[in-house]
Amino acid sequence: MVKNRTVDWALAEYMAFGSLLKEGIHIRLSGQDVERGTFSHRHHVLHDQNVDKRICIPMNHLWPNQAPYTVCNSSLSEYGVLGFELGFAMASPNALVLWEAQFGDFHNTAQCIIDQFICPGQAKWVRQNGIVLLLPHGMEGMGPEHSSARPERFLQMCNDDPDVFPKLDDFDVRQLYECNWIVVNCSTPANFFHVLRRQILLPFRKPLIIFTPKSLLRHPEARSSFDDMLPGTHFLRVIPDSGPAAQNPEQVKRVLFCTGKVYYDLTRERKARQMEADVAITRVEQLSPFPFDLLQREAQKYPAAELVWCQEEHKNQGYYDYVKPRLRTTINRAKPVWYAGREPAAAPATGNKKTHLTELQRLLDMAFNLDAFKDLA
Repeated sequence: MVKNRTVDWALAEYMAFGSLLKEGIHIRLSGQDVERGTFSHRHHVLHDQNVDKRICIPMNHLWPNQAPYTVCNSSLSEYGVLGFELGFAMASPNALVLWEAQFGDFHNTAQCIIDQFICPGQAKWVRQNGIVLLLPHGMEGMGPEHSSARPERFLQMCNDDPDVFPKLDDFDVRQLYECNWIVVNCSTPANFFHVLRRQILLPFRKPLIIFTPKSLLRHPEARSSFDDMLPGTHFLRVIPDSGPAAQNPEQVKRVLFCTGKVYYDLTRERKARQMEADVAITRVEQLSPFPFDLLQREAQKYPAAELVWCQEEHKNQGYYDYVKPRLRTTINRAKPVWYAGREPAAAPATGNKKTHLTELQRLLDMAFNLDAFKDLA
């Protein structure tokens, strides 16, 4: 990868941490199995196979006079560990403190810490906190207990108004300052790199919720160039389509808005159907605060297109209930915002692989069937 000047997720994380350590910023990462990484992607601690308990943390030996890197596997008490890390971040506001769930939905046993301290922390306690929650998320056919980080819960607790289009002066920074927390779902390693760095380099502190990938960790298309991480580059709240659809936007029939892993499913299906000129795909990387300004620009770019929110989560879960009213506000309610995704369900995911694949194909068929919503208009 280095020879080709590309990075995957693990290397992007390593580069974000390494660059911050060089700048004197202490980084602390804890959670179940974070030293190796739940998906064997990180390997931040090396163990001597001949001498018991003899370890090496290479990231503590990158630069002379660098800041320390603390990485430690935690006990199986999300409630206790997240509460401790929240206190550590409060006491050390100039350190980047991250807690990673083994799977995203494991945060549910720490819900009281999230509900009582992280979400309303500044409003209730008049204290800012920059803790980062890394929550592995994605419908991979792994069953209901290892699929969803429950993004709908975090988005439902965001304090922005879905019915008010905000003033756009100094918009992106002012939004961050006024929100109660930041919620992102990155689709590229470079954006993951940038959002980690932005979190600690901001002149104020807000909690950051990141829905992190599983299969994308090794997906051959989920790579970024070094050029996307050089000085002058930054976190992209929205990634517009850059293919044939963007070259001739007046002819585009549908815009699919999405976030996270489903983007790669959509691009693969669009290519197979040879619909690159008919359907644009826009990635919403930062869900909250909502990027009203950039999505207004995207909607205006495609004047004749239907607007569709596409997600792999079930309709009563995921992002749809959060995104739809805000996207409607963005376009002054001039068009419907249609839905392409799984049907409502009580459980986050099926436990049957065949059913999972059938559901996936059904949502892809809906996303690219240009007549799917004609009878509903």
